[in-house]
Amino acid sequence: MTAGQAQQQKLVRMVRQDCGSCHGMTLTGGLGPPLTPTALAGKPLDSLVATIYHGRHGTPMPGWKGMISEADARWIAEQLIVGFPTE
Repeated sequence: MTAGQAQQQKLVRMVRQDCGSCHGMTLTGGLGPPLTPTALAGKPLDSLVATIYHGRHGTPMPGWKGMISEADARWIAEQLIVGFPTE
């Protein structure tokens, strides 16, 4: 396994567990909105990246910049748009 693959595996676990605690373990919604390709259709990639990285002021959505890089946030957003991988 390459370093990049190991990081991607770590990110999949983080999204499924940490993000899943609000967005649902299958990312179909919970306290937070669904993160499915259908729900995210038409949303600009850069907007999704900014939300992941910086959070959304005035909402429970935290920024993850203390734990991941902006490139990691972009990878997560790209994967969410096409259908997030399972662990």
